[in-house]
Amino acid sequence: MAQPASGPAEGPCSTPLDIADTADGGSTPACHPVDEKLHPSRLVPAALQHIAAMYAGVVTPPLIIGQACGLDTVAQTRLIAAGLLIAGLATILQTLGVKGFVGNRLPFVNAASSAGIAPILAIAETNAKGDQLPAIYGAVMVAGVFCLAVGPFFGRLLRFFPPLVTGVVITLIGVTLMPVPVKWAQGGDETDPTFGDMKYLALAAFTLVVILLFQRFGRGFLKQVALLAGMFIGTLAAIPFGMADFTSVQTAPLAALPTPFAAGAPVFQPAAILSLCIVMLVLMTESAAGMLALGEICERKTDGKTITRGLRTDGIATLVGPVFGGFPTSAFAQNVGVVSLTRVRSRYVVAVAGGALIVLGAFPVLGAVVNVVPMPVLGGAGIVLFGSIAVSGIRTLSEAGLDDSSNIILVAVSLGAGIIPLAAPTFYAEFPAWAQTVLGSGISAGALVAVTLNLFFHHLGTRGSNAAALKSS
Repeated sequence: MAQPASGPAEGPCSTPLDIADTADGGSTPACHPVDEKLHPSRLVPAALQHIAAMYAGVVTPPLIIGQACGLDTVAQTRLIAAGLLIAGLATILQTLGVKGFVGNRLPFVNAASSAGIAPILAIAETNAKGDQLPAIYGAVMVAGVFCLAVGPFFGRLLRFFPPLVTGVVITLIGVTLMPVPVKWAQGGDETDPTFGDMKYLALAAFTLVVILLFQRFGRGFLKQVALLAGMFIGTLAAIPFGMADFTSVQTAPLAALPTPFAAGAPVFQPAAILSLCIVMLVLMTESAAGMLALGEICERKTDGKTITRGLRTDGIATLVGPVFGGFPTSAFAQNVGVVSLTRVRSRYVVAVAGGALIVLGAFPVLGAVVNVVPMPVLGGAGIVLFGSIAVSGIRTLSEAGLDDSSNIILVAVSLGAGIIPLAAPTFYAEFPAWAQTVLGSGISAGALVAVTLNLFFHHLGTRGSNAAALKSS
């Protein structure tokens, strides 16, 4: 059977039934599967699968950051709506793009990444209430400019971010975020006298069990939406016990667009900027890796120009997003998995999913539904969500040549540096404020150590490389 062409797109198919004769007398689609415009009967269910896979991940960063900054219900709802809106716009820009300038024109989802949560929380902790979001948004905007500046040359920098480094960082993302769902499982508010009550822990455990049951016995779509199913059933179970609060739905406006700089003008703090620029390098690495993987899945060559256009989209979304309430934007690996699983490779499917996110963001009352989910339910689901991030990092490390002693030391020291802020939160209390912001985030600290040790072991003063070094570098 003839394989789809792997060259650049010549234009979209109006229907997957269009065929062209081949020299061997067979037939092949008149255009590449990435450019197919599917019939609505196929397009809509495929888009729904992408929305189901990404929705929890899209709302997680604004949900966690908003709570850390002490936002009220209305402000929290608007932050979630802004995250959905920006994710939708970034995804459409990425999938449809402007040929030759921006967008990788692949079935690629862009949204606020969970990788930025931990360093953003560190920035929030070093600023007074009311000053937190302006400092965060200032750092995010500069990180966006940094991405736009570095993007065209990023291919040359990838050797400094091999699987050995990115695996450490992704693992630390999952590990350092794990206290968040644990706190949610206990009720969320440490000042509440009922914090840690058994009713909260029971609801979190029930949610986790439901997710596991869907994952074990579900098939196809049901298995894929196990996380959302668990959250939905957990919320239903909480209603009779008065543990679900519908205030956000009642008070949220039916339709509203995000207000520019609603939290105030951005503030630019050097330490916060450095921390998020480091994170942006990690996000760019993840995006580039996602594009390469998606290119293989879709059987379309992903070259340097494609990666540059894709990273340019990340940079634009990260730069413009904070104006309306967004955070660092990158690829969503779970949606690459959806493409691989379903073999539906049309970028128009993902573009429709992006359009649905815009609708959800433009109608805050829809985004407010997320606030109905009780904290313990989020806790049960969060253990799965953040734990899966750590597993992704472990999977990456398994491909990084850990049979080499230098690599083992690199991973061990980097993970140790990243876990210090988690194991001993006051460890850097006597350090200058800028150092607390950078080192207080396990992700930033671990990434700095991993990159430095990778340079030391595999680049500086080496003329040749052994097999393990080549594999890691």
